[in-house]
Amino acid sequence: MLNEILTISGKPDLYKLLTRGRGALIVESIGDSRRRFPIQGTDKVVLLDDISIFTTEKEMPLREVFKAIEAKSGKDKEVGFEWRKASNGELFEYFSGIVPDFDTDRVYPSHIKKIISWYNLLVKYGENDFSAPEEAPEAE
Repeated sequence: MLNEILTISGKPDLYKLLTRGRGALIVESIGDSRRRFPIQGTDKVVLLDDISIFTTEKEMPLREVFKAIEAKSGKDKEVGFEWRKASNGELFEYFSGIVPDFDTDRVYPSHIKKIISWYNLLVKYGENDFSAPEEAPEAE
């Protein structure tokens, strides 16, 4: 599912990829408005499936981070932690309970806040299937 959800630089929400048009992507905002519109090739677009978190050993895919948050918060429940008003130390402490070996030099409090806000948005609007996409069988 995360291979259909994207973020657009400079825009606050997450968006679901609906189709590819001629020179543009057609997306729908995940949120109350469910507004559809085209995204031109000049906009910076990143699929959530392509985002990873730095750890001390390697990178951890965002999908795995979301699964860990889900395990801590409960299935279909938003994060109960008051992350908007939390200090940097509280954010790091909360996040270390999810990703114990995250790289504190390269993961900033703003990243943690963004991850939690994305997670809450996905859960709120039922886009919380964090399982890996099915691999297409290889033709012989």
